[in-house]
Amino acid sequence: MAQLGAAQLTIRQKLLQLNWQFVLLIMLTASVGFAMLYSAAEGNFDPWASRQISRFAVGVAIMLTVALIDIRIWLRAAYPIYGACLALLAAVEIMGFIGMGAQRWIDMGFFKLQPSEVMKIAVVLALARYFHRFDVDEVGLLRNLIIPVFIVVAPMALVLRQPDLGTAGVIAMVGAAMFWIGGVRVWQFGVVAAAAAAAVPVGWQFLHAYQKQRIFTFLNPETDPLGSGYHILQSKIALGSGGLFGKGFLQGTQGHLNFLPEKQTDFIFTMLAEEFGLVGGVGLIALYALLVGYGLYIALCCRSQFARLLAMGITVNFFLYVFINIAMVMGVLPVVGVPLPLISYGGTAMLTVLTGFGLVMSCWLHRDTHINRRGGLA
Repeated sequence: MAQLGAAQLTIRQKLLQLNWQFVLLIMLTASVGFAMLYSAAEGNFDPWASRQISRFAVGVAIMLTVALIDIRIWLRAAYPIYGACLALLAAVEIMGFIGMGAQRWIDMGFFKLQPSEVMKIAVVLALARYFHRFDVDEVGLLRNLIIPVFIVVAPMALVLRQPDLGTAGVIAMVGAAMFWIGGVRVWQFGVVAAAAAAAVPVGWQFLHAYQKQRIFTFLNPETDPLGSGYHILQSKIALGSGGLFGKGFLQGTQGHLNFLPEKQTDFIFTMLAEEFGLVGGVGLIALYALLVGYGLYIALCCRSQFARLLAMGITVNFFLYVFINIAMVMGVLPVVGVPLPLISYGGTAMLTVLTGFGLVMSCWLHRDTHINRRGGLA
């Protein structure tokens, strides 16, 4: 009966048992984003902050709904969700519209959906369900790795056609993390890494000209300071000009004089660092560290392998969002279109992150539920 506890609770009882500290931490982090979007619009809620707040409200409702659903339902729905997301990615090829030089979105009428963002969660769900079936000794068998490799490679191929090298890379890293957590052997990672390194010269030939230019710019942005190197150079100037405590809210010069590009999306961390300095930047990173720590703690508390893999995978995906964006604006990584979660302006990314957190909270709520290999109670 103890195993059935969470499933038998009423909605009110489930709500009371949710990790509300985790929810409040998410809201606090998102509030930083609202403030920065308000600043990016020169002290106005329109056009970005007001829309972001509305999207966040919808996202929180979705997050809580997802959290209340029995974890076994998510296990059984994992493959259908993955299949639907893969179909949406394929549909981008046919009916997707072009924005910022890439064909990545589907117009849903009231909302523009970017399927590649949703696919990151779907890959975690599908791999968590797949690896849940096996003992640690079985995971490393080559015959058992064919399907999970397809689960990762198929969406990567479709995303690369958009083209979106950054998102394809994130899907690959999330997949690799799930393989590691699932129990794949170290030597197998070594073989894949060696094969990938050997394939770099071949892969280079298939990169678009602008993608090659991004890599050259990353290595030496000063070669074209008014062209391809402009974004990262202005970002570094803004980061440095913030100093220890920043120039003050609404007082950033690089951002408000429009030297800083994409200040409401990819480079919003730079704007924050200019206005609040090193202290503000470290403070936001501390909030992110707490969210990641909560996610890892929840994963370790789960009894079932599926819930552990799911919570860990969602947390790793969130960490990659944060790490890649901040490293990008600091010049540590090439510039790619990866938003800063809960902070950058964007609908699909916001809803995807909150849905992922909903799954993590579902893992917490059903942490004592034991699931056998076929997806039922033991």
